[in-house]
Amino acid sequence: MGNGILVLNAGSSSLKFSIFNVGAASLLSAMAVGQIEGLGTAPRLKAKGADGSVIADEQWTTSEVANHGQALQAIATLLRARFSGQELVGVGHRVVHGGPDYSAPLLLTPQAMEMLATFVPLAPLHQPHNLAAIRAVAEARPELPQVACFDTAFHRTQETVAQLYGLPYEYYERGIRRYGFHGLSYEYIAATLPELAPEIASGRVIVAHLGSGASMCAIDNGRSVGSSMGFTALDGLLMGTRPGNLDPGIILYLLQQEGMSARDVESMLYKRSGLLGLSGIGNDMRVLQESDSPRARLAIDHFVYRISRELGGLAAVLGGIDAFVFTAGIGENSAYIRRLVCEKAKWLGIDLDPAANEQGGPRISSVDSKVSAWVVPTNEELMIARHTCQVLGL
Repeated sequence: MGNGILVLNAGSSSLKFSIFNVGAASLLSAMAVGQIEGLGTAPRLKAKGADGSVIADEQWTTSEVANHGQALQAIATLLRARFSGQELVGVGHRVVHGGPDYSAPLLLTPQAMEMLATFVPLAPLHQPHNLAAIRAVAEARPELPQVACFDTAFHRTQETVAQLYGLPYEYYERGIRRYGFHGLSYEYIAATLPELAPEIASGRVIVAHLGSGASMCAIDNGRSVGSSMGFTALDGLLMGTRPGNLDPGIILYLLQQEGMSARDVESMLYKRSGLLGLSGIGNDMRVLQESDSPRARLAIDHFVYRISRELGGLAAVLGGIDAFVFTAGIGENSAYIRRLVCEKAKWLGIDLDPAANEQGGPRISSVDSKVSAWVVPTNEELMIARHTCQVLGL
C-alpha cells in the first residue's frame, strides 16, 4: 500500500484534481489527473492515468452532481475504484489569495479558514470555490489533514516599494497593496530552470503566464521582484474576461455617470471584459485566431500590446533581462502569439527561431540571440503536492 496526496484546484464551475504517489525520499509521481467541469449546467468528469490513457469519462445531470461537495464524492468514488491500494494521507489546495500574512503553505485550521474567508472580496472568482472544496473535504474526511498553497505567496519576496500604491500609507498597513498572483506557476518555473536552462536560472528572467488568466513576473535569481497583477487578479494584462490595467477614474465614471451599481461593475470587470468584451466573440484564443472578424484581430493585437508594454516595465525593474519564458495554456500552445510577442521584443535582444517556435521549444530563440526565449510547461499541481508533503512531513 502506498501513500497518496490529492491535489484540488476548484473553480466556479469546475473541480480539477490530481493524485500523486509519495515514494521514497518524498519522490512524487502523478497517477491520475482530471476534472469535473460544467458544475451547475452539464457536469462531466474526465480523467487520465499516468500514461495518458482515459480512465474516466462520465456525464451527469445537475440533480446528480450539483455542487463541489457532490463533485468531490464522484472523484473519491473514481479514486477508490482505481487506486484501492493507495492510502490518502493529505489534500493540497490551490488557494488564490493569502493576504499580507500568509507567505508560505499552511496547514488548515478553523481559525485559518475564517481568515481566508475575509479575502473573498479580493478574489471573488476563485476564493469562494477554493474554500468550498476545503469544506467539502473536511465534511467527508474530517481526520484528513489539508494544506493551503497560496498563489500570492511567491511574490511576498518583493520589496515594500514594489507593493505600494500611491494611497495614504495607512491603507497599505490595512492590507491594500500589490500581491501578485499565479505564484505557484512562477514558483514551479523558477524551480525547473536550474535543470532545464542552468545558464539563466540565476539571472534576470521574465515569465509570462498566458492563459484565460494572464500575468507576468520579473524573477531575479529565483525570487519574484515585480509582477503585473496587483491587489486583485484584475490588474495587468488583458485576460479572457478581465480587462487588466484600468484607469480607476473609469470605475468612478461608471458609478457616477453611467449609473451602474457596484455589483454591475464587478460583473463587467470579471465576466464581460477582456478578450470576450473586445472581440464580442469569445474568450478562447484559439477561436479568435481562427476568426476573420476585425474585432477578433483587435482583441489579439491588444493582448500582445499589453504583454509588450508590461515586458518593457518589468525589464526596467530588473535593470535588464537575460531570458523570457512563456508558460500556461496560450503561452505553451500558441506559436502565433509567441511569434507576435517576440517580434515586438526585438529591441530587447530577442531573436526568434521560427522553426523552434513552431515545434514548441523548449528554447525558441536563435543561438545568437542576446536574450533567450523559452517555452516551459507549468505544473501548479506538482508544486502543490510538493508543498503538501513538506508541511505534513512526508
